[in-house]
Amino acid sequence: MFEQESIAKFHEDGFIVVPGLGSASLCESIRKVALASIDPLLAPVEYETDVQYPGSPHDRQSIGGDTPRRLLNAYTRDRIIRNWATGQPITDRVRSLLDCKEIALSQNHHNCLMTKHPGFSSSTQWHQDIRYWLFDKPDLVSVWLALGNENQTNGGMRLIPGSHRLSFDRGRFDGSLFFRADLNENKGVIDTAVNANLECGDVLFFHGRTLHAASQNHSDMLKLSLVFTYRDINNNPLAGTRSATYPDIPC
Repeated sequence: MFEQESIAKFHEDGFIVVPGLGSASLCESIRKVALASIDPLLAPVEYETDVQYPGSPHDRQSIGGDTPRRLLNAYTRDRIIRNWATGQPITDRVRSLLDCKEIALSQNHHNCLMTKHPGFSSSTQWHQDIRYWLFDKPDLVSVWLALGNENQTNGGMRLIPGSHRLSFDRGRFDGSLFFRADLNENKGVIDTAVNANLECGDVLFFHGRTLHAASQNHSDMLKLSLVFTYRDINNNPLAGTRSATYPDIPC
């Protein structure tokens, strides 16, 4: 489990990075699973055109319109992924961050291999993941494994420290619940953002309310990441919502 100093840092900033938690051999094995799922493309998949974020191809018939953004249902794709997602190096740390004895992995949120392609990737604007997650409480933790180096050239993540502890009026978000960068009252918050530059095997733990964003992949190499989301077993999804579509995995 995390030591108290690390837990305190997570609660202060809304995120923490553990360098090298994923071994080189693990990352290479998961990369092979991802690449085998890309060519040929193995459903279910979210395409860049589905989200229509800045930089997305206009439609499926456009050049790059068949570019995948996420390989969904990662938990079911390979045993090595399941072992990673439910293994003690991850679950013990998540339990310590949520201060609970039992947790569950959501099959409805994240649960994917992120595939950020050069040329046809999109930018993800400032947002909190909890914007479309419906649980008794907004306290969920996502675990992001970098399967290669991630930086501001290839679309690495940026996060705003402490934003998970702030309360914002609805008007500070647009119709899609992105944090509005055009508002003066938001600019001071965005100016505090930091880059989550990761090396292969680094793991980013972040709170579901932490504001984060990412640019397009401006490199010439595919960027791959694996991400899962966890909750306290007693923090239930609301019945009848997307958050309760598939049963969660106790771990």
